[in-house]
Amino acid sequence: MVQHPRQYPWSSYRINAEGKKSDLIAPQDEYLRLGRNKDERKESYRGLFKAYIDPDVLSKIRKSTNGNYVLGSERFQEDIGNMLKRRVVPGKPGRPILRGV
Repeated sequence: MVQHPRQYPWSSYRINAEGKKSDLIAPQDEYLRLGRNKDERKESYRGLFKAYIDPDVLSKIRKSTNGNYVLGSERFQEDIGNMLKRRVVPGKPGRPILRGV
């Protein structure tokens, strides 16, 4: 999509990280807890975007999000699937094998 959240027109990055004025966006409680004043909050918020994300991890996050699947250990996926009573991981490709036909 974009190289940096600042470039995305509907991102709140410019408001939260750079202090741009907005009549539409109000600071969230989580944002307000990032620092004692506006400058500390902006700096802390910018720091959230400096972390390196391994491309393989990012790919897994995107595939899970786009497929509406659970990302986590097999145990976690099983627990969530049982709670929701639906499949939460990708199925096996191809048609199911019909037995006894």
